[in-house]
Amino acid sequence: MPLPAALRQYLDRFGATGSLLCAVHCAVLPALLAIAPSLGLSFWLSDSVELTVVIFVTVLGLASLLWGYYRHRALRALAVLVPGLVLLWAGLLHAELHHSQVPHAIVMTLGGVLVALAHLLNLRLNHHHVHDASCAH
Repeated sequence: MPLPAALRQYLDRFGATGSLLCAVHCAVLPALLAIAPSLGLSFWLSDSVELTVVIFVTVLGLASLLWGYYRHRALRALAVLVPGLVLLWAGLLHAELHHSQVPHAIVMTLGGVLVALAHLLNLRLNHHHVHDASCAH
């Protein structure tokens, strides 16, 4: 089912923005751990919020980039997305990585940046797509 161009662009922009915000969150997390309780922000540092964000980023990223692949047939965006998602899930599920502040922040930040770059690349590929006889849609 093809998506309208405006919705495709919105999904990629939304995904890229969300992934970059996730990366910033993960980079700043170690500093926030020290001051979060005094600011009343400790809820945002919980494992359940992190799990929810990673699930959302995964679903949005896969849906958006698979629809994009259906349109432009280039694997480049997916080749950037998959390592980003692997890093996010490793940072979340690998116990030693998850409970070490600095390695966790590095892995999650890098994963978020890769997911954001994948959305931006998909947006660019969709923008430069040319309709011709090889189109599958």
